[in-house]
Amino acid sequence: MIETEFNKAANSPIANPKNSLWISLKEGIQSFGKGLNLRRFYHAVGKKKFWEFIIFSVFLLFFYGPLLNTFILAFANTYQFPAVVPQEFGFQWWEFVLSQNSLVESIATSFLLAIITTVVALLVCLPSAYAIARYNFKGRKLFMFSFLLSNAFPKIGLYTAIGIIFYRFNLMGTIAGVVIIHLINSMLFMIWLPAGAFRNVHRQQEEAARDVGASPMRTFVQITLPLAAPGIAVASMYTFLGSLEEAQGTLLVGFPEINTMATSMYGVILDYPATAGAVFALILILPSILIIMLFRKHLVPTEIGKSMSGK
Repeated sequence: MIETEFNKAANSPIANPKNSLWISLKEGIQSFGKGLNLRRFYHAVGKKKFWEFIIFSVFLLFFYGPLLNTFILAFANTYQFPAVVPQEFGFQWWEFVLSQNSLVESIATSFLLAIITTVVALLVCLPSAYAIARYNFKGRKLFMFSFLLSNAFPKIGLYTAIGIIFYRFNLMGTIAGVVIIHLINSMLFMIWLPAGAFRNVHRQQEEAARDVGASPMRTFVQITLPLAAPGIAVASMYTFLGSLEEAQGTLLVGFPEINTMATSMYGVILDYPATAGAVFALILILPSILIIMLFRKHLVPTEIGKSMSGK
């Protein structure tokens, strides 16, 4: 079936019959179909391993297929449906997107808001997280549970209620208003994860530093903070990425004065070809991939489990 679709696409007037890319793809599909014998593979690995392979392949197809399609379209100069592969590759739409001042400004605004939100979240939430980890006050569990409420129902209702309040305080269409919206979305991570990280720092280590004359602030900066750094780094990463991808709250509170990559995607999808949308989507995805790769050693179940656990 796949080979038939490629034959149709390659022989259609849309595609160029002299394009060596189509010929190579067609030959590759044919050789792959001849070389892959599912019945032989089934008897070689057994029933259980065969179905595990099928399920894993379907997972890869549904998970990475859209990403692969976005990547291919982002580097397509010419693409016409129903062709599987673009007729011409190049950087034409990258030049187009980067030449649009409004889109470039939205990229810069997104990173500015993400940096401000992360810094403000660290300043506001770390003291709260430390207090939750070190002091057993009345209503502590209820206080931590309250941070789940913003994710317990559709956020558009919460944003609408906040928008009414923002109108009274002239925060609509301002950087401060958008940062507050992003901060509300990040408080779950910036409270829970650092609180768990602080809780895993033994009190004896802090007490030993105090015994040799260190002040409370010096003990926190030189002892507690470095030991809790992995959990804080993971929380900061989630906050930064969440701010980059926040669209609903930014659109309701900040638009049209504040325009980010996430809100610009609505206009790109409606007004530009799919190839331009793929370029912009890839620009939105790349920072997430780079940041996740940077913090990958902390993104393991044991580290996150330690941060989220706590009694």
